[in-house]
Amino acid sequence: MLKLRGAKVYDPLNKVNGEVRDVFIKDGKIAAQAADGAEEYNLDGKIVMPGAIDIHTHIGGGKNNIARYMMCEHHGHNVMPGCMEAGLRYAEMGYTACFEPAMLPANARQAHFEMADTPIVDVGAYAMLGSDDFFLQLLAGKAGPEAIRDYVGWTLDATQAAAIKVVNPGGISAFKFNQRQLDVDEQAPHYEVTPRAIIQALTRALGELGVPHPLHVHTSNLGVPGNYASTLETIKAAEGRPLHLTHLQFHSYGTEGDRRFSSAAAEICEAINAGKNVTTDVGQIIFGQTVTTSGDSQNQYLHSRHASPKKWLVMDIECDAGCGVVPFHYRDKDFVNALQWAIGLEIFLMIEDPWRVFLTTDHPNGGPFTSYPHLIKMLMRRDYREQMLSRLHPQAQKMSMLGQLKREYSLYEIAIMTRAAPAASLGLASKGHLGDGADADVVVYEPCDDPEAMFAKPLYVFKQGRLVAKEGRIVSQPAGRTHVVKPGYDRSIEKRLQKYFAQYKTITFANAPISAGEMAEAIGSPVVVHPCRPH
Repeated sequence: MLKLRGAKVYDPLNKVNGEVRDVFIKDGKIAAQAADGAEEYNLDGKIVMPGAIDIHTHIGGGKNNIARYMMCEHHGHNVMPGCMEAGLRYAEMGYTACFEPAMLPANARQAHFEMADTPIVDVGAYAMLGSDDFFLQLLAGKAGPEAIRDYVGWTLDATQAAAIKVVNPGGISAFKFNQRQLDVDEQAPHYEVTPRAIIQALTRALGELGVPHPLHVHTSNLGVPGNYASTLETIKAAEGRPLHLTHLQFHSYGTEGDRRFSSAAAEICEAINAGKNVTTDVGQIIFGQTVTTSGDSQNQYLHSRHASPKKWLVMDIECDAGCGVVPFHYRDKDFVNALQWAIGLEIFLMIEDPWRVFLTTDHPNGGPFTSYPHLIKMLMRRDYREQMLSRLHPQAQKMSMLGQLKREYSLYEIAIMTRAAPAASLGLASKGHLGDGADADVVVYEPCDDPEAMFAKPLYVFKQGRLVAKEGRIVSQPAGRTHVVKPGYDRSIEKRLQKYFAQYKTITFANAPISAGEMAEAIGSPVVVHPCRPH
């Protein structure tokens, strides 16, 4: 039993905004009151928040290993840390749960093994659908929404996933038929379906299954000037159903100015503010060396000419998805990179509701997750980001609205976007808050005028009541758990899948699903199942 006494508590899910309170921990959970003999921490003047949650970080799966091999000379610079190092670095910063956003069903076991080797943090993954042949066959063959719903349900169950992700809807398949770009209402070759139809089918299926997290969408035309129009059409394609737009910075580009590259953050944020069905994470870029890893083989091939250093890889995986790994160095004196940096911050500052915008760099694509304290400082301190802006390419400064934006995030808003909102979006009832019965994932900060210093090295980090880090130093390494959903679905879809696997797959249908027993015993990460409630 632990008693954390006298801290300023920030717990937005319970509407606690800096109130001085005691926090009690018993048997790994938050308790309503202390028992006799509790170990006590005097936290007078300190700040307490729930453990942070990264809703979108690439920490498991085949393309991450390719990136690690490709960038091995940069390993010590956090460009693409290994599984062990990633878990330790996250915990040192007060993160206690991380979600891999692009788990290929054919590679799910490997992804889960890697996430299980990521110590301390709880994990989860989003299964990729939308460019796989079985789904496209169903959609093109007018199989009906029930069959698609059941296939989505089977995929979530079989892969031990927490949500569904679609990457460049239909574009990965189109790339295999030599098409180099695919817009929202453009028919892809061979299957002759549009990205709009894919988004409509998947959002409908997830609503019927009651999966908590909306369809996690990497929209069409990533990184292409003018792609903001595709992003707006993607929002419309959901027809009011819940939608999560991921790494939005990369999808908010206009074509204004002499260089035909501009910020369209204002138009995108206006659309998000106007409706209540869309959430987003930003994918903020951070200047320096990184490596981009994506299932979006179409756009990774397009951007491979910008590789730095000059090496890259694009490949197909089991006809289900693509894989592209392209190293990149973001430079503050480069016009495009500088404006990308400003666009990300514009999105953070112009989306009005902090419950609907989450802090990410799309690790490692926009930059390493270890830069989060630096990013928080830019959001909380207008003077600091204006100082950063003044160092950028002068034309990028002129093309950005960032200098006009006065907003500064509060500690309460930071707690929303890094704790409460991700937990709510993912349906994690025991995460992201400090209410009675919640997991005792608790972070204690020493107040500081410099938010970067404060968030980089918390005073204490507790994971399920166990002290795992002290003053930025790991003191214990418990294993985490895997968060999943198990929606109900009609298992007759398995008859179709058995025929498909027998004809096309290199693995038998019987060996495809991963059981809860396998997760707990062979992989070493017991599952926590979260309920699905059909909309």
